[in-house]
Amino acid sequence: MNPTIKRLEVLCEQHPKFLRKGGLCVALVVTQTAKERGLPLQPTALRTDERGQVAGLGKAAVQKILESYGIQKVLAEEGGRTSRGSLGLMEAYVSVLNELNDEKVVDLEEAQKWWINRVRAYLASEGPKFHFDTGKSLRANIGDLLRQAGELQATAGGTNYVGLMLQHLVGAKLDIVLGEGRLKHHGSSVADQPTGRHGDFQVERVAIHVTTHPSEALISKCANNLRSDLKPLIITIAEAVEPAEFLLKNANLADRVDVLDAAQFLTANIYERSLFKTTQYKVTLTTLLERYNAIVTICENDPSLLIKLGPAIKESSE
Repeated sequence: MNPTIKRLEVLCEQHPKFLRKGGLCVALVVTQTAKERGLPLQPTALRTDERGQVAGLGKAAVQKILESYGIQKVLAEEGGRTSRGSLGLMEAYVSVLNELNDEKVVDLEEAQKWWINRVRAYLASEGPKFHFDTGKSLRANIGDLLRQAGELQATAGGTNYVGLMLQHLVGAKLDIVLGEGRLKHHGSSVADQPTGRHGDFQVERVAIHVTTHPSEALISKCANNLRSDLKPLIITIAEAVEPAEFLLKNANLADRVDVLDAAQFLTANIYERSLFKTTQYKVTLTTLLERYNAIVTICENDPSLLIKLGPAIKESSE
């Protein structure tokens, strides 16, 4: 193991606060400072004039580092400046870096990558949160969930969180409509072709494809569905509806395949099952999201896909 990484792991065992957002901010900024100024560092030089905070620590500095690694989500609004113990963490980390430098085994690039991975793990562990906002439309509430999945996706290494959330939300809706046990649900590691599936779901003679990025390969699957006497249905995000229709038009399938906006697809079901009673929206949403979480628990190994329900949602189902 890289000596620098090994020492960082020991450091975090000794100071667990490094793995919280304030500690991660300190680690990122101190590492960046070491890269710019060189080692050794003097802890006193990393204190502000007022001596109460770590110099250079703040949201702008932290986000600049994160963005250089492709992370757009905000780690901490205060950038660790208000976190208790930041100075102590800084001093402990500087001591480790100086020791590694003395031993001529320090690797600041690897150190920063290691901290970035800890940030990704921290952001992923938070997962999407849902707090029903009565001032927003139902579609906007659902859209907020997909937006959070997009933020999570931006911090992850290639996992399509938006697509997975969309697939399992649609699956949850279908389970509620059809009854649990009627559909087969599949996780992210299962592709259509190896299993012989005609789509993400099949209900009677309808092959349902859930996607965030309609492609020519998807249109080809729809053509195969039609040849197999199946009715293909594409459910996608709002901004992908037009591209999907364009691809279908080019394949002369525009009048044979339905394309639905996923948020509208889910919203319409909530209105219908609530009998258009505004007092029932939260109850219906609760049922949908709880079923979604049950599917994710069974089909996925990534707990960050689970949606944390806010107090307002929880209360509605009691």
